[in-house]
Amino acid sequence: MLQLERRLTLGNVQPSVVQYTKSIENIGVTINGMKGLSLIQALKREKARFGPYPDVTIFEAANRIMTDLVILHGVKWLLENKVFPFHVYAVEFGNEDKNDFDLQASGNGKSLVGEAFNVAPSFYQSKKLPMLKKLRKEKADYRVIMVNHDAVADGYSPLLEDGVYYVFVNVVAGTAEVVPRAGL
Repeated sequence: MLQLERRLTLGNVQPSVVQYTKSIENIGVTINGMKGLSLIQALKREKARFGPYPDVTIFEAANRIMTDLVILHGVKWLLENKVFPFHVYAVEFGNEDKNDFDLQASGNGKSLVGEAFNVAPSFYQSKKLPMLKKLRKEKADYRVIMVNHDAVADGYSPLLEDGVYYVFVNVVAGTAEVVPRAGL
């Protein structure tokens, strides 16, 4: 079983990304050549058998994995680019719910909380709104929504709020963009 690091630092985030990516290489081999109804049934009913979530369906594993990749690549990018004044990010993967947020960091009298997700553009707004509501209740210096870059159209600019940052993560390229940039 894959053991994921829950406290990501500049020293362990790259090996974590590599280990995670390697763990998902064989997901989908069981559906090779399927199409139509048999493919859809397999996606919704067959266990993934590989990766960090071998005991859930391929469909559910894919959802969790894509969000995990947003977190891993997003935090890696934040650390490498020194976007926020933190050296350690506590993270939750999959459906974990041990902490109040998917991302947390603190130090030097500052704090960060964040929520992460990976969605199709058609679900972006409906996923973003409850997360924003949750983050607005928190008195952290930095409140972050971390999401896949292709959930929004090129040139998208969210309605900005003081202390709220959007991190749009490209999980293929391992890059990200933070909005707003001012104050960082």
